[in-house]
Amino acid sequence: MGFYDLLASYKNQDIQKLTASFDQRDVWRALSRESCDSRDFLTLLSPAARPFLEEMAVKARELSIRNFGRTIQLFTPMYLSNFCTNGCVYCGFGCANFIPRKQLSLEEVAEEARLIAADGLKHILILTGDAPKIATPAYIEASCRELRKHFSSIAIEIYAMDTETYRRMVAAGVDGLTLYQETYNETLYDTLHPYGPKKDYHFRLDAPERGCIAGMRMVNVGTLLGLDDWRRDAFFTGLHADWLQKNYPEVEISISLPRMRPHAGSYSPACEVSDADFVQILLAQRIFMPRCGISISTRERKEFRDNIMGLGVTRMSAGVSTAVGGHSDKDSGTGQFDISDERSVEEMAVAIKAKGYQPVYQDWRPMDSWEKSA
Repeated sequence: MGFYDLLASYKNQDIQKLTASFDQRDVWRALSRESCDSRDFLTLLSPAARPFLEEMAVKARELSIRNFGRTIQLFTPMYLSNFCTNGCVYCGFGCANFIPRKQLSLEEVAEEARLIAADGLKHILILTGDAPKIATPAYIEASCRELRKHFSSIAIEIYAMDTETYRRMVAAGVDGLTLYQETYNETLYDTLHPYGPKKDYHFRLDAPERGCIAGMRMVNVGTLLGLDDWRRDAFFTGLHADWLQKNYPEVEISISLPRMRPHAGSYSPACEVSDADFVQILLAQRIFMPRCGISISTRERKEFRDNIMGLGVTRMSAGVSTAVGGHSDKDSGTGQFDISDERSVEEMAVAIKAKGYQPVYQDWRPMDSWEKSA
């Protein structure tokens, strides 16, 4: 049974109506349990749980320290290409937007990598638009060979691939996959993606599992908060991560909580997600999945990111540019979205230490790098 079968089992349930049915006794019951099931998770996302954010924060903090210690891993994204064939209405890279298009040459990839690595980072996330005939698998493989000279961990956030192509990525040195479903609302998904390969809801939904099968060490899922009712999308994100963790226990499963930000184009969020909403999602996800990594990007304001560090966050980006070649060329063009936290890696490390946590630049190395060292 795939994850879609589990998702389909909720098809006739009104999630909004169900969350509205919970009361304070349900919340206390969920908080008092040693481990949460899916109903407890939904309870913690419900309106009834809003007055209990302090109690949820205490439990989330304890679970995070127990499973991850007082550490926050640092990484940065690197945009290789912004060519795209999708019509996603919410994305600055969508092909309907008239923006400068660019793809880095391998020489430019090497220069970007050198500049990023100079800050001490060993974990990098590479991104492209959805244009596999331009940013081909062969191009990404060649880029990864350059990146492996500087980084011990390479994750990809690109177009969905089949299992065999993911195996090629793993062989080229990729160990992590980030792929957002954007929204689990299948009807809305079709509207948000009027054309392009990303329109195939099922192919994208199954991509994280294909990554697990292909041998990815780490797989990260999420939705773009604001596209649909945040309680529904947060709930199904958690269910997806939990399903992957149970079926592929050898893979490190994590989630991201990206919130809609201004971008090229005119699409506005259908559902406003307040800071309090965001915190409730973060706390509920941590309590439901104590061993799941949680990433927070520079979409969020620096003050807000600092304040939520101790609530379950395990990974944060720093020194970010969302434009292609943005680390070496400050006039590199239009980014995918506006950044709210522009701090450098060094500034983020200082902020993390100020909160009593340890910034981690590297927490994993591939076996062949140990062999070379030996």
